[in-house]
Amino acid sequence: MDLDLLLTLGIVLLTLSLPTVLGGWAEGRVSRLGAAMMAASAAMIGWALYSSPTPYTLADIPHAILGVLSWILN
Repeated sequence: MDLDLLLTLGIVLLTLSLPTVLGGWAEGRVSRLGAAMMAASAAMIGWALYSSPTPYTLADIPHAILGVLSWILN
């Protein structure tokens, strides 16, 4: 469950950092906060994928996210 949580947090952080990075790119400036958020999310996702005893597939990712959401709401 911990790796699913790490993967889910990384995906959420990546999703939140994309508008910041794209907005900075469109305005011709560097978004340091967005870049830091992208680096942290890449580290979280990479750690979850690397540490998993069974490799994640694309079909496993929604199950992991729903498992984390049900754990939070329960």
